[in-house]
Amino acid sequence: MGSRGRVTLQTIAREVGLSKYAVSRSLAGKSGVSEETRALIRATAERLGYTRPAGQSQTNDIAVVFHDLDAVNSELYMQVQNGVQREAHKLGMALRIRWTHNPGQLEELAHSCAGLLLVGPHDREAIVAATATGIPVVRFGWVDPLEQADQVTGTDHEAGQAVLQYLIELGHRSIVYVNGTPGFRGRRERFYGAREIAERCEDVSLHVLRFDEQIGFGEAFRDLKAKGVQPTAFFCAHDGLALTVVSELLGQGYRIPDDVSVVGFGDFSPATQISPALTTVKMEGQECGAVGLRLLLERIENPRLPGMPARRIMIASRIVERRSAGPCKVPALMEPATRDAQPVQISALVK
Repeated sequence: MGSRGRVTLQTIAREVGLSKYAVSRSLAGKSGVSEETRALIRATAERLGYTRPAGQSQTNDIAVVFHDLDAVNSELYMQVQNGVQREAHKLGMALRIRWTHNPGQLEELAHSCAGLLLVGPHDREAIVAATATGIPVVRFGWVDPLEQADQVTGTDHEAGQAVLQYLIELGHRSIVYVNGTPGFRGRRERFYGAREIAERCEDVSLHVLRFDEQIGFGEAFRDLKAKGVQPTAFFCAHDGLALTVVSELLGQGYRIPDDVSVVGFGDFSPATQISPALTTVKMEGQECGAVGLRLLLERIENPRLPGMPARRIMIASRIVERRSAGPCKVPALMEPATRDAQPVQISALVK
């Protein structure tokens, strides 16, 4: 076999016409393949002269490990999990799904798997421990600037740009970014993207509402109006906030989208369960999961060598237009009883 190179699991998989993971499970004596197939794989491995490399894990299972404290992401993470499982099913491979905040448990998983998919903001200690085992790791979530880590992510910054451009094209010039509880990286990135577009337009003002989501949007909105800000559109950091905004505005007598437009982020199930249905940004969670698994499998088959750059793969979101956003019909959002009054001047200051 010397002239043909080293015999690997992939070599055997090509020979028998099955996935590498079916081959691995068969040789490890695991379930999931018929006895006839198991006999064929073993005979092929023996004929080709396959030997398991020293120190190689006895399993080719993939672990998908979730960690987050933000309940807003729960539906997105279910989409990611579904995408990973869908892709794994195509390949006939096994997955281990875990939720853990314990660095020791993550390191233990890393020692018993062929690769890790890390979803959410895992602790730095846990990430270092997992990568120190030498197995491939792909992360769904934020990484440090220029960190040499493989990552699959959405397009928060770009989506913020797209929403502002969308609202400006509809004629809106006084826009509020509803951030809600501060401190979440994705929400900041959406705002930074929106701010970049607003700064290019001298007649556009972009204001930010940060508040404790347990207290509510109403008080923050009243304070904003008391400062003379009269928005015609709200861009909300996630769909849950958008539902709160829609409910509050409707309760105060505003018409959506005639008086004011509302755009959410996420395209989660409640977006179509309210009236008017929510215009929002769809995050492609299932595609993120599928792409992340494919990247991890590529790294398992062809590990990163020293000096080889990490990869950043971005899955583009898209705006889903429904009924909560429309052309600006009034120069500013006024109290329902004063819609016929003189328009309020719009500030060009980006706050």
